[in-house]
Amino acid sequence: MLLSGGMDSISIAYWKRPNYAITIDYGQLPAESEIRAARSICNLLDIEHIVLNVDCSELGSGDLSGKKSINLAPVTEWWPYRNQLLITLASMKMLEFNVKTLLIGSVSNDEIHKDGTKEFYDKISDLIGMQEGELKLEVPAIGFTTVELIKLSSIPLSKLLIAHSCHKSNEPCMNCNGCNKYLFTLQYLGIE
Repeated sequence: MLLSGGMDSISIAYWKRPNYAITIDYGQLPAESEIRAARSICNLLDIEHIVLNVDCSELGSGDLSGKKSINLAPVTEWWPYRNQLLITLASMKMLEFNVKTLLIGSVSNDEIHKDGTKEFYDKISDLIGMQEGELKLEVPAIGFTTVELIKLSSIPLSKLLIAHSCHKSNEPCMNCNGCNKYLFTLQYLGIE
């Protein structure tokens, strides 16, 4: 499983209990806290956690990189081709472990990004599936919102609080789309 340490991926890890989880530090500002959150849920669930460091910070844009968003950005946290990059890197690494299926933590509200849609995942799954290793992608929550996923996964809310969702920092900035989503989700679930 590609595990970012955010609410969606932590909920999927709790729900699906993969054998392996991979977190990638690709040069994003909150990498340290994302890795810490991912490591915590993996320790709780006895999932082998792999951290891959590949500095792509020169390619970044927007909140995750600390740079001004480029004109094509649909939202401030947009990083060009990020999901394609992360899927490729995770697929490359997971072949060492003879993994045949890679879980991705996208939900329906990720479709604001073209690389967060079911169509994108179907196409990239076909692409990596035709290569050596014949890896396939599964996006088990693509039809659910974050709140629906959390309820479906039955993750205890105390475990959900492990998540790190800030796009700008290792400490929640309370002023980005990731922090806003985190706070909205907790409020919707009745956590103040």
